[in-house]
Amino acid sequence: MAEPGLPHRLAELGPEEPAALLAPRLAQFAAVARLEHVTQAAALLGVPQPTLSRAVARLEAELGVDLLARQGRTVRLTRAGRLLLASVERALAEVERGAEAARAEADPAAGRVAFGFLHTMGTDAVPALLRGFRAAHPQVRFQLVQDYVGAMLERLRAGELDLCLVAPVPDDDPALVARRLDEQRLNLVVPADHRLAGRRRIRLAEVAEDPFVGLERGYGLRAITDGFCAEAGFVPRIAFEGEEAETLRGLVAAGLGVALLPPALVPRPGVVELEVTAPRTRRAIGLAWAAGRPLTPPVAAFRDFVLSRRGRLLQHD
Repeated sequence: MAEPGLPHRLAELGPEEPAALLAPRLAQFAAVARLEHVTQAAALLGVPQPTLSRAVARLEAELGVDLLARQGRTVRLTRAGRLLLASVERALAEVERGAEAARAEADPAAGRVAFGFLHTMGTDAVPALLRGFRAAHPQVRFQLVQDYVGAMLERLRAGELDLCLVAPVPDDDPALVARRLDEQRLNLVVPADHRLAGRRRIRLAEVAEDPFVGLERGYGLRAITDGFCAEAGFVPRIAFEGEEAETLRGLVAAGLGVALLPPALVPRPGVVELEVTAPRTRRAIGLAWAAGRPLTPPVAAFRDFVLSRRGRLLQHD
C-alpha cells in the first residue's frame, strides 16, 4: 500500500516537519479507529466518506504501513494501527488540555493576568489596585512578578508578562506602549543624628560629599538617583548597594549613608526624611505593555482599570 519513496521523504524532513505533515490526518484516523467504521466516522467529522477514506489511505502511504484492515463496511486496527492510536490519543488529549488552558487564559471572568511591578510598589499601591479590580472581577487570577525595571521590560517584550508598573516610564521604546499614571516624590533619607536631620527641606547639593546607599545598577530608582545627583552637580559616592528600599532605610538608620527613596508608609526609627527642593526629586510611575500584541479580555480589563487610577495611584504619598 505504501507509495515508494514516501517513508524516505519523511525521514529526510526536519525534526518538526513530519508532525506538521501528518497532524491534519491523525484526528481523522483516530475517529475511524474509535468507531471502526469509515462512514460513521465521516458523518461524525462532517466530511464526505470518500474524502475520509483517501485521508486515511494517504496517512498509511506516508507512514509506509497498513493501519487498518478493511472488512466490508467496517475496519479493524492492525498492530501498527493500535500502536499509533495510543500515541495519537495521548497527543489529542494534550492538545485539548492546551486548548482549554488557552481558553481559560482569555476567559473575561476567570482568565489570568501576568503583572510585573517595582518592589517599591508592592507594599501599598499594588495591593490597593488588586483589591479594587477584584471587587468587580473576583475570579480573575494574577501571576505577580516583582523585579527591577530592566528585567521586567525584557519579560514584557518576550511575552512572559502582560503589563508592568514601572519607573522610569519607557516613553521611547517602539516595542512598548506606556502611559504615565502618577508622580511620586522621592525624599532624602538621612540618619536621625545627621547634621541636616533638623531641617525639613534641603537642596540635594548639600549632601554631595556624603556617602550614599542605593539600589544596584539596573534598577530604575538607581538610574533616577544618579540622574538627580547629576542635575545637582555631583556624582554620588555609593557606599552600599541593595535590592530593596526598606533594606536601604535600615542601612541609613545604621549611619552608613543617605538615600533618595519613596516616602515610607510607616515612620521608621533612626531616620529622618527630608523634602528636596532642588532639583525637584520626583519620578513618574507608568503602566507599560507590548505594542501590537493583542490583550486578552482580562488583561485589557485590568489595564483599563489601572489607567482609570491615573493621578490617584499613590494616594498615600
